[in-house]
Amino acid sequence: MKRPQKVVAYTVHDDRLLVFVHADDEQFDQSGLQVPAGTVGENELLEQAVLREAFEETALHGLRIERYLGTAEWDVRPYADEVHVRHFFHLSVEDAEVPDRWIAVERGDGDSKPIRFELYWLPLAQGHVLVRQPPFVIMVGIRG
Repeated sequence: MKRPQKVVAYTVHDDRLLVFVHADDEQFDQSGLQVPAGTVGENELLEQAVLREAFEETALHGLRIERYLGTAEWDVRPYADEVHVRHFFHLSVEDAEVPDRWIAVERGDGDSKPIRFELYWLPLAQGHVLVRQPPFVIMVGIRG
């Protein structure tokens, strides 16, 4: 069974968490509310991967890692015969003036159709809506 390495970015600014939806999904339940995340490239450090993925999906400059939050495994069967090894990071944005809501386009490797993300900041107190992003308890560590 494959065990791809993944990174997940919990980006916080002014006590708000960066989240997004796929702007072109016909229904919210196709992909749901998400945070930036993705696959670690071959020979890529986890820290490089999380910053790359966060930038690719948000177009935000000035992203920085505050700390590594931990790891969890997610069995994605029957969708795929894989167990994702997810590495969680707390990120911040150095730029004091970030938009409240915006569209970013991820172009990936250029072989697939661009994906439009509608991004916005969710108050940390409402972070419980991300329960499908295991383990949610990691979010508590961001507040301290």
